[in-house]
Amino acid sequence: MPTATPIRELLTQTPPETLVMAQGWVRTRRELKDLCFIELNDGSCLANLQVLVPKTSPIYSMAAGLHTGSAIAVQGLLVASPAKGQRVELQAENITLYGDADPETYPLQKKRHSFEFLRTIAHLRPRTNTFGAIARIRNHCAMAIHQFFQERGFVWVHTPILTASDCEGAGELFTVTNLPLQQLPRNEQGDVDFRQDFFGRRAYLTVSGQLEAEIMATALTKVYTFGPTFRAENSNTSRHLAEFWMIEPEVAFCDLAGDMDLAEAFLQYVFRYVLEKDLADLEFFQQRIDGTVLETARNVIEQPFERMSYTEAIEQLKKANKTFEYSVEWGLDLQSEHERYLAEELCKKPVIIYDYPKEIKAFYMRLNDDEKTVAAMDVLVPRVGELIGGSQREERYDVLRKRIEANGLDPSAYWWYLDLRRYGTVPHAGFGLGFERLIQFMTGMGNIRDVIPFPRTPDEIDF
Repeated sequence: MPTATPIRELLTQTPPETLVMAQGWVRTRRELKDLCFIELNDGSCLANLQVLVPKTSPIYSMAAGLHTGSAIAVQGLLVASPAKGQRVELQAENITLYGDADPETYPLQKKRHSFEFLRTIAHLRPRTNTFGAIARIRNHCAMAIHQFFQERGFVWVHTPILTASDCEGAGELFTVTNLPLQQLPRNEQGDVDFRQDFFGRRAYLTVSGQLEAEIMATALTKVYTFGPTFRAENSNTSRHLAEFWMIEPEVAFCDLAGDMDLAEAFLQYVFRYVLEKDLADLEFFQQRIDGTVLETARNVIEQPFERMSYTEAIEQLKKANKTFEYSVEWGLDLQSEHERYLAEELCKKPVIIYDYPKEIKAFYMRLNDDEKTVAAMDVLVPRVGELIGGSQREERYDVLRKRIEANGLDPSAYWWYLDLRRYGTVPHAGFGLGFERLIQFMTGMGNIRDVIPFPRTPDEIDF
């Protein structure tokens, strides 16, 4: 069988009067006068390839019997199209049917489907325009992320999925066990005896690769992770997933200011890359999902981010002529409504908030000289709120140990993390970015479950 050409290439590069083969899935089929029109899509781009079969063709009856969702190969002559909006069309000479789709049961007929319904058929929703575009944008974002860090001399490191430590100290972790669930061994106190488990202690799915990235940064200077992370947070919101992907750079010899500079340059690079590589899909979201998608992208790229301290942010929120559901007081964490006000209404662009109260941030963030705040920073963006969270890490052994104890954690569990402060300690900083929130921000999609192929949320793990 001849080699098929991607539809993206046929529509944009292949010259007319070329014999070609295309493969894909039938989006629509209609008969008009003496022609059968087939719209074919292979996922390589948003646009369909129009296939023409004249009534006089020996394959007309086969073409007219094709159903939406059927997988086919079409061989024929690519010709210039007289129709507006398309450069070429394919005059079919032969059609191969790989797999039919029963029109009585195939759920993706030619009509609008709600995102809620499409989540119930996650095995088929990538065939829709929206979710095909999401997949391609995710791909381009991932490529941009790797390219950004590789161009700057970072080393991509692979941090463990299984861990014995809770990076955030939040306790919202999935336990991984090999113990017999029907008859769990118990210790003297009646608790599950994890000493008899596979690792001889309790193990979890990771919530972050940061601590291990710090190990690598203290040897390689600049590293980044890009992999799955897990939160056992029983939250049914449009912003939370139980399994998601994280990007976490870590840089030795770096302070908070350098960390903020890196985060800003990173976001601007990724948006610029996707605008250049995948404008058609962004335009789809501009037209169908959120009319500010392209404006938001250009706003990120062209304007420097606003920067203000947490203390200043609290003052601005208190001065706002706006009623918030949650209280605004120094020492309280910012809620999504506060974050969105600062980014959407006050600054009208991304804003970096820094120097948060130590009580609301993790133990590893560097204590400032005022001993009330830590060198932490969050990047807030319109529509989403917090997109990036980072900090300068606490590099002083004594201070870090006290912070671990103050957070109710056992220092012995972090012996190796403390060792990094005993042997060649160095100022260092990094941040974490939830990949799905980035896609949500870029596309304007309202629910984070719709920017990942197979969402994992409470009571949902079908696919």
